[in-house]
Amino acid sequence: MIFKVFYQENPNEVPVREKTKTLYIEAQSERDVRQKLKERNLNIEYIHPLEGAHLEYEKQSPNFSVLEI
Repeated sequence: MIFKVFYQENPNEVPVREKTKTLYIEAQSERDVRQKLKERNLNIEYIHPLEGAHLEYEKQSPNFSVLEI
């Protein structure tokens, strides 16, 4: 399953919407996503599973690239 992860690069700062970034990652569950990103030291705000029409919509974005870990 593909997940869209909303995160802040600096885990020591208060999250600010304008600094929120996203990445796409393939994993089995939300827990698996967190496990794979543990070493990157990110402030994860939200993890959203993508499937069906929502996934197809995201694939049309020029920024769509699934992170390989």
